[in-house]
Amino acid sequence: MGYRRLGEGIAVMRPFAMRLQDILAVKGSTVYHVPPDATLLEVVRKLVEHRVGALLVCREQPGGLELVGIVTERDLLYAQASGKGPLDRVAVNEIMSTDLVTGAPDDGVEQVMGLMTARRIRHLPVLAEGRLVGIVSIGDLVKAQHDRLAMENRFMKDYIRG
Repeated sequence: MGYRRLGEGIAVMRPFAMRLQDILAVKGSTVYHVPPDATLLEVVRKLVEHRVGALLVCREQPGGLELVGIVTERDLLYAQASGKGPLDRVAVNEIMSTDLVTGAPDDGVEQVMGLMTARRIRHLPVLAEGRLVGIVSIGDLVKAQHDRLAMENRFMKDYIRG
């Protein structure tokens, strides 16, 4: 198991680029999670309850949550298609992804969008100094970019109109 920072060593050229911390400030830092020994049935129920596509798999630690994996709707489909067993008898640690890619609050949205697309990642845990501070989806990033472009468009039209 391990995780690495998304895009380490890649410089962001825009000084005023939107960052993951900006998205988390709007959407909130709530992270839905399950323990590694939760059943897939518990995962399904929690995904439906919170209307999300992924849950982080975490162990409770005295200093907070220890991120150990992620489980997505797609993981559940693959588990069922491969005949892993009934949802109430398979633990999440049997199917979760453990080679996680993570982001940091100061990572730029454009950089993260490109890397998530290239690596086919739809959900990105966000860590600050090793501590889990949120999660963003590719949909969150697309919405943030759309909102920014719509605002720029409006400002440009207002400027042109004088």
